[in-house]
Amino acid sequence: MSEALNELAAYLTEVRSALISSSEIKYGELNVTTTTENVIALLTFLRDDAKCGFVNMTDICGVDWPQRAERFDVVYHLLSPKKNLRIRIKVPVGEDQPVPSACGIYPGADWFERETWDMYGVLFTGHPDLRRILTDYGFEGHPLRKDFPTTGFVEVRYDDAAKRVVYEPVELKQEFRNFDFLSPWEGTDYVLPGDEKAGSAAKPAEPAKKGA
Repeated sequence: MSEALNELAAYLTEVRSALISSSEIKYGELNVTTTTENVIALLTFLRDDAKCGFVNMTDICGVDWPQRAERFDVVYHLLSPKKNLRIRIKVPVGEDQPVPSACGIYPGADWFERETWDMYGVLFTGHPDLRRILTDYGFEGHPLRKDFPTTGFVEVRYDDAAKRVVYEPVELKQEFRNFDFLSPWEGTDYVLPGDEKAGSAAKPAEPAKKGA
């Protein structure tokens, strides 16, 4: 398998080096990095070239790197049934930088791009119907971003009086993550109920003295 991947990497570098920023073999797959300007041309070549044959798009997803200027990686996973090979295409993009839609090359990219938009907020230009697919239409934010709060912004409940689903700001009934110690193993600065017995365990009775 590694030999076939090395041959594929060498072939792509030879015939389409202008479309590739970098490449490496990792976790048993060939990882290729490209740009938003070149991604459509590269995907088209990988699909149509006889030595590649990556006719199946398995997935499109995102990765959030908040510390980077190009915050997101848009990642395409392709499969070549003829060659029995997989390839991963990465496209680094900024937070407000759109990516050309791959729907014209792989019709199956439709829902994958909608999911990436829904979860990460990455825009795909030329997509026929770019709207949310996993969250509700009124959902605020993008849940897989690293800065998205774990509680979300709103909570949903059915209002029996209004006979409909209503959205309300999240209200926590207890202090959330407001601990006065770093971990449960460190303990608290005060005595928890029941712990006062630990330091005053009853001492065993002394044996009776003879002749007493």
